[in-house]
Amino acid sequence: METATASGARARLNLLLEESGLAPVDAQSAQKFEDYLSLIIRWSTKVNLTAVRDEEGILSRHFLESIACARALPEGIETLLDYGSGAGFPGLPIALCRPEIAVTLAESQGKKAAFLREAVRTLGVPVRVHGGRAETLGEHFDCVTLRAVDRMREAVAVAARCVGPSGWLALMTTSGDLARLKEAAGTALAGTAFAWNNPIPLAGSERRLLALGRRG
Repeated sequence: METATASGARARLNLLLEESGLAPVDAQSAQKFEDYLSLIIRWSTKVNLTAVRDEEGILSRHFLESIACARALPEGIETLLDYGSGAGFPGLPIALCRPEIAVTLAESQGKKAAFLREAVRTLGVPVRVHGGRAETLGEHFDCVTLRAVDRMREAVAVAARCVGPSGWLALMTTSGDLARLKEAAGTALAGTAFAWNNPIPLAGSERRLLALGRRG
């Protein structure tokens, strides 16, 4: 039998989306987000997945931002790397919202990678988990996402080299950090550059935004 908490969490997520001017998720997706939420809360008692551990914070910060990112990604992306995926943001929500995209989650910390494998199994999504540094994959992707990665500037420089020709680099950051991250991406590749779209404000915050840069 469905619990009131589960039903309430799904309703709360869709309410947050509507309040932010975003369309709600369908019933099947809402159930998967509920399962994902429960898994994060359960694992957070033993693994430091994220600094935000309460249900409301996960819904209003992690889920809302990641769903907004998923919907803002350009059409035509077939492969995506979530660099330093942590608890799976934004990679897992992208897999839920954009099933046409083949998502790879790269996470070098063993316990977090184990969580991601369990999340993929629980949610039943065809997502690959790479338990190591993203650059060791030796692959290029149509899109690479980064969000709340340690040593973000250095990470962006590495991630930029994982973007294939005409591919996208998607940075979830703050207005104050954007310029230096763009600079890091621009200096990472010899002979090519990223052309940046206008930043997209992320729901739930006045300072956080999504920047999309396309590799030349």
